[in-house]
Amino acid sequence: MAAGTIREEDGRPTWLCRKIHGILLDISGVLYNSGGDGGSTIPGSVEAVEKLKAAGYKVRFCTNEDQCTRQGLVDKLGNLGFNLSASEILSPCPIGRKLIEERKLRPYLLIHPSGLLEFNGLDCNEPNCVLIGGAEELFTYENMNGAFRVLLDSDDPVLMATGYGRYYKSGSDLKLDIGPFTKALEFACDVKAEIIGKPAASFFLGALEDINISPEDVSIEAVMIGDDIVSDVGGAQACNIRGVQVRTGKFRTQDEKHPTVKPDGYVDNLAAAVDLILKYN
Repeated sequence: MAAGTIREEDGRPTWLCRKIHGILLDISGVLYNSGGDGGSTIPGSVEAVEKLKAAGYKVRFCTNEDQCTRQGLVDKLGNLGFNLSASEILSPCPIGRKLIEERKLRPYLLIHPSGLLEFNGLDCNEPNCVLIGGAEELFTYENMNGAFRVLLDSDDPVLMATGYGRYYKSGSDLKLDIGPFTKALEFACDVKAEIIGKPAASFFLGALEDINISPEDVSIEAVMIGDDIVSDVGGAQACNIRGVQVRTGKFRTQDEKHPTVKPDGYVDNLAAAVDLILKYN
């Protein structure tokens, strides 16, 4: 653990000095590593999730995954040994669809083809808003320019983004995430994106509501464990949720010198975090 995360009197990590009832877990980089043919399980993570559930903790899996449906993600994780249900997973596409329907908008969808299933049946003719996600190879000039035109031609431009990450890890490589492309549209159209995934406060507060934890009690009761120091840790801390960073996934040693985000603790992996929770909580 990093310096400053241990209490000398009993060895208890400072992020466990207060009781925890609710646990929010990132998925990619914490449970498994994406890339290749379905990805690979991070050692000990299957057992760690099972231990938390067996101990009666309220657990939700918070992801910005938008390249498949929640059920598709459940199936993928099932192939890796995890036993989860779609109701335990919070992801941005269902949130985006709900917002679009409530506001009676017609979206220009710039997302990965596998994520389009979450938007089946929506009216996308003559779009008057843009929803951007992890489109990868579809981030072409033509598609970005199409999104630009929708926003530029609108009297009240609406830009939604499933996340704001700078990069993510796929296999052994780091790749550009949605944030740089969202920034480009913000700059070109003089509009501020509405982030519907992490690190948005509404996303984290929605996760707490789902496990019946009041925002007033969050600093006492909840912790977020993730590999992204900004979206996972920083986003959670902005909502007074304790943020713990794992040294798996996209973690880089430079994260420990981040200029603004200081995690409440570091752990080598999810298995180590769960062992500490079960020991001290």
